Amino acid sequence: MRIAVSVSQRGEDKDEDLPYLRALLAVGVKADEIQVVSAADAQRVRAGDYDGVLFCGGEDVNPAFYGEASRYASVQTDPARDQFEFALLDRAMACRLPILAICRGVQMVNVKFGGTLYQDLAEDAASEVEHRQNDPGTTRAAPTHNIYITDPQSKLGAVMQGACRVNSLHHQAVKRLGRGLKVTAHSEDGLVEAIESADEYPFLMAVQWHPEEMVDQFPEQREIFAKFVAKCREKADRAAASA
Repeated sequence: MRIAVSVSQRGEDKDEDLPYLRALLAVGVKADEIQVVSAADAQRVRAGDYDGVLFCGGEDVNPAFYGEASRYASVQTDPARDQFEFALLDRAMACRLPILAICRGVQMVNVKFGGTLYQDLAEDAASEVEHRQNDPGTTRAAPTHNIYITDPQSKLGAVMQGACRVNSLHHQAVKRLGRGLKVTAHSEDGLVEAIESADEYPFLMAVQWHPEEMVDQFPEQREIFAKFVAKCREKADRAAASA
């Protein structure tokens, strides 16, 4: 089994201290089953070489991809990453690979499916819920607000039921839902917190919070990665059986 972990170009590499990798290792993935990739690897990355893709957090998606100009100084983009990840998502879906997308990942998936984003929640969506943990005394793993599962029959609904406390480290969010997607969780203020494919795609789960920061303390957050990895192993086993 091989899982691609798509990150920014900020020097991240295969390091057990990277929270996304720690989360995968915590559910039984071996270090040599993980490959960290970024836009710098665009020429050598082939979706068919992997059994799943994890899209991580990071820079904002360029608003041009959903037909808007950038309106705020807080919108920080990486054109090379956008181009790389949109292409990787296309190829991964063509190969029917399991996909898990986190924070920027959920926003990127929504835009790729034709949706739009709130460019800055503080400016565009008045809310009493704190979606960006700025308190110096608050760790990245600390639960900040509730989410509510809106589709109990979804893949996320198989992991958690009713309501759940999550952390919150974002300033953008899904605005108009992309075609072919369904919402599976909202926050207390009605913002979209999780989406999935609306069809019978093997596994496409995207969440706005950061479960990778919470796996050590919260079993339901660990289970998100366990479900993703189980689908990746199924994909690998099928490929091996047909070889």
